[in-house]
Amino acid sequence: MNEFSFAQNFSIIALNTQRSLLLSNEKRVILRCIAAAVILEIYLNNKQDETLTLEKKDLVRSSIEIYQIPVLNAFLGKNETVSHTLPYFLAEVTKLSRKVLKEIEQAFAGSLKEVKAIEEIEALLGCDYLYVSAGITIKEYRSRADLYTRLTESLRAEILEEGEMTEEALLMLWLLRESGCLHDLFSKEELKRVAARSIELFNRHPLAKKLFPIFIHRISEMGIKNFLKLKKEIMSMPTGTGIAFVFPAIERTESVFIDTEEFFPSKETRLHDVKARLESHGHHFSIIRNGAVPLIKVDNTLYEAVPSFINYEVVIHGVRLRRYPLSL
Repeated sequence: MNEFSFAQNFSIIALNTQRSLLLSNEKRVILRCIAAAVILEIYLNNKQDETLTLEKKDLVRSSIEIYQIPVLNAFLGKNETVSHTLPYFLAEVTKLSRKVLKEIEQAFAGSLKEVKAIEEIEALLGCDYLYVSAGITIKEYRSRADLYTRLTESLRAEILEEGEMTEEALLMLWLLRESGCLHDLFSKEELKRVAARSIELFNRHPLAKKLFPIFIHRISEMGIKNFLKLKKEIMSMPTGTGIAFVFPAIERTESVFIDTEEFFPSKETRLHDVKARLESHGHHFSIIRNGAVPLIKVDNTLYEAVPSFINYEVVIHGVRLRRYPLSL
């Protein structure tokens, strides 16, 4: 099995289910965090210095990773050398242009597709009744299932369980917070433990004290509506790090309607039609829970299949796939 770098591991988690042909608000947040992951990766390899130095000559070294090049180019510009603190570089990723973000995506997606760590597939939204009837195809990234599960389960264990946390896990926790991916990995109840763990780290770990007060997401891109709705639930935290734990990116939710052939179908018929639609569009899935509202894992993400209908000239019965707030 390939061993991937810190920045590649984060991108395998973050790019999963992202639209491959569209630079959405959500993906801009993700790509800025991937750029930050490159900076953190360089920091991990040179952390003996308080100041991080990027040099033009690094770009021609054989040890340079192809995916690092657009990030280094963006920070260096016409300069031969750039030296600043880690917080400065991380804050600067918010200024990366759309052009640079697209270059970063191409560099990461290209390198990961080459080793079959991710692939481009038809988006789950393509199973929606409206998209099927209109003949619209949308593409998205799907991370390799065994790799995605290994990475996320390892992170979940290190963050939720007692004991020392590695610096890699601490940095990854910050990246998950800033990218809005925490809600993909942890349930609402588990996020309370994640928040407590973050306060604990902030109070005693120098790197957490340096890193956690830095915010590189933009409220407008993460979903003001959800922020306002969930603001009441924000826990009191002296670190100021609590907000991002409780509001997910608004675009990270999906609600896909799959129609059924029968009026008033039974739960067995509904599930049969959902499975048939997913199979016809090439999605990997497994049934985690049967019953009136099945829980289905589709391409590394959990969805509840809720009986539903839509009103047109006639009522169309079916199932609405709603993203479940925890990937397993």
